[in-house]
Amino acid sequence: MALPISFDYGYLAPDVDFDEVTSYQDNVDLAHKKVTQGGGLGSDYLGWVDPGKIVSPEEVQKIKDLAKQIQDNSDVLVSIGIGGSYLGARAVIEAVAMPGQGPEVIFAGKSLSVHEHYGMLQRLHGKRFSIDAISKSGTTSEPAIAFRLFRDALERSVGKEEARKRIVATTDASKGALRKLATDEGYATLNIADDIGGRYSVLSPVGLLPIAVAGVDIDALLAGARDVAAACANPDVTKNPAYYYAAARNFLYMKGYTIEIFATFEPRLHYVAEWWKQLFGESEGKSHISFFPASVELTTDLHSMGQWIQQGRRTITETFVIVDGGEPNLLIPAADNNLDELDYLVGTSMAEVNKAAYHATALAHRDGGVPNSTVHMTTRDAYSMGALLYFFERACGVSGYLMGINPFNQPGVEAYKTNMFALLGKPKFEKETEAVNARLAALPKNTVVEF
Repeated sequence: MALPISFDYGYLAPDVDFDEVTSYQDNVDLAHKKVTQGGGLGSDYLGWVDPGKIVSPEEVQKIKDLAKQIQDNSDVLVSIGIGGSYLGARAVIEAVAMPGQGPEVIFAGKSLSVHEHYGMLQRLHGKRFSIDAISKSGTTSEPAIAFRLFRDALERSVGKEEARKRIVATTDASKGALRKLATDEGYATLNIADDIGGRYSVLSPVGLLPIAVAGVDIDALLAGARDVAAACANPDVTKNPAYYYAAARNFLYMKGYTIEIFATFEPRLHYVAEWWKQLFGESEGKSHISFFPASVELTTDLHSMGQWIQQGRRTITETFVIVDGGEPNLLIPAADNNLDELDYLVGTSMAEVNKAAYHATALAHRDGGVPNSTVHMTTRDAYSMGALLYFFERACGVSGYLMGINPFNQPGVEAYKTNMFALLGKPKFEKETEAVNARLAALPKNTVVEF
């Protein structure tokens, strides 16, 4: 059976050609071995590699049962999490879920914006809602604050006893503040495995519950991932699109390209791009090396960022993600006159016009000195989405090892947290509070320019 994902490298040449990529096979073999057998940096976090083992059949059934319960008693699911605890689920839901298939899923705890959270709380007035609190520790500031807000709103709406039945805690199996609270209050729980990091967790209970609540077929999603994983057992770059992509982008980086742009012509893939940016940014952004991951939505951004991509600094490469079929057949109609000069397109589907825009853009950007490649999806459904997510996960793990870094840790994320805890006076951060306040006091004065 043909898989729903393929990779077209035609417009990478002459910057990176086929012979260069195939010459990298020994390095790819070693990276493949580290990803599949361990032995590399971060090998304690390889629980995502086999999608057939991320969740057991029993866990899948439990997720489906919880999703059905939420669908039956709620108009809205508030999914509370940040980073990998929400981006994967939102990517899938916005890409493939259809209105009316399930309750609305809204995402809280991903910022500290007063306006955002106040607005969500206002929208919930008069609506039945449930909560999925996603946090391994239960003490990450953004989701922990949001959980307090929405749990309080739920308890005031339906009472504490009923609220307990409408809260799911997706957290560590045995430890942490959220696990203790869930045990004390009797919340339903789903486990976050110790060997799966947040940005690789979309195919675990972290992503699967909100995705299932939204009415997306999680069996098909997991099947797509499993089929790509099975195909990735062959490390030959000429037969493994994920590995070809990983090797090619490493060559581009070595040749001075430092920005990789995820480009799509489908707005419903917006959060796939956001998920991709975290996946590669957090996995590879270490030791002051690697690409800066960016994204554009086309053709919209051709009228804003298009000029820069076409003629700006030549440090960028572009990765298109294109949906080849399965879209509604929306035809361009005739008009009483031809003032807009579109009569030549009468009867043409918008999908064909969008496809022409993609081909025109890829060619123009290649002519403008931007090497680009394309990941093709046969259609935009749950199976193809599972395949796409796993394609990028596998490519990211291999690419990180090719770069010589640990693709599974994120030590730089802690710096802002320490400063924030210090500024807010969190207990046990007294020394840090003193140090940060001293640094702020020593800053140059009168540095603000005012009108």
